[in-house]
Amino acid sequence: MIVVNGEPSELPPGVTLTALLGALGAPERGVAVAVDAEVIPRGEWATFTVPDGARVEVLTAVQGG
Repeated sequence: MIVVNGEPSELPPGVTLTALLGALGAPERGVAVAVDAEVIPRGEWATFTVPDGARVEVLTAVQGG
């Protein structure tokens, strides 16, 4: 099972970060992703596969004051 932002996900282990973000409806810009507390560079998202038991945190930048 993959945990995304503290919640169990129905996505299967082995999914790429690109597919995971697409399933979440995350915006294409202003997003950072960490897997098991390690930030994954955007250039690796298409090939990085999320292992079973991983904890994924998706952070979105917000503008405002």
